[in-house]
Amino acid sequence: MSWFEALILGIVQGLTEFLPVSSSGHLAIGKALFGIETADLSFEVAVHAATVLATLVVFWKDIIRLLQDLFKFKMNDGTKYILLILVSMIPVLIVGVFFKDYVEEIFGSGLLVVGCCLVVTAALLFLSETLSARRAARAETGDGAQMSWKSALWMGLAQSVAVLPGLSRSGSTIATGLLCGVKREEVTRFSFLMVLVPILGEAFLDAVGGDFAASSVGGLELAIGFVAAFLSGLFACKVMIAIVKKARLRWFALYCVLVGLACIISTFV
Repeated sequence: MSWFEALILGIVQGLTEFLPVSSSGHLAIGKALFGIETADLSFEVAVHAATVLATLVVFWKDIIRLLQDLFKFKMNDGTKYILLILVSMIPVLIVGVFFKDYVEEIFGSGLLVVGCCLVVTAALLFLSETLSARRAARAETGDGAQMSWKSALWMGLAQSVAVLPGLSRSGSTIATGLLCGVKREEVTRFSFLMVLVPILGEAFLDAVGGDFAASSVGGLELAIGFVAAFLSGLFACKVMIAIVKKARLRWFALYCVLVGLACIISTFV
């Protein structure tokens, strides 16, 4: 991987992380277009950590408020919200501990898996958009409920499955939250906050365990990809979250179908 390829892939990661179109899938597509083959996921972990840091910068007021509530050492709205995030982390923690090697193998399986997962993402987005709209029309009382323990766990399960390349993490979690009846604005905010600890934890473990030092991608390329993903992620997080909250998910579904079909066709041509 050259520094220019790392730059482009970092920008792709930053711009697609906050849209329900699968940043991991787009990274796999970008690497295939550049003809890049890596023996590990160190670059993916680095650029995902960069976009998580961008999320921290954008949501720092919300995070400070949650921590202030936590250190009051009593049950309140902020403490409950943090506990909901911890509940959502349980499934992805299980996947990270017991199935990490299998996930790495899947990431090297080519664009066929990416294409199929993008089509699944499209189906989830379209289904959640349709059913949530029907539910809101029947209820005629706003656009949904607040986060609950049940919805947090379901969103956590969706996040654990979305480690597959092409299956959008934000798309899967937002769609699952909407299917659980949660407000679109609330489910979008929770979707972006629930990923902070798992991704930063993975990056920390890789750094401590020496995985970055032994990476098949050079240190300069990792650094360039990280910075590019962070800066583009700042832009995307501020601008595109509003798009996700207001835009129709079916347009993202259409995009995922088209890109997914292109990936599938490319494997047979």
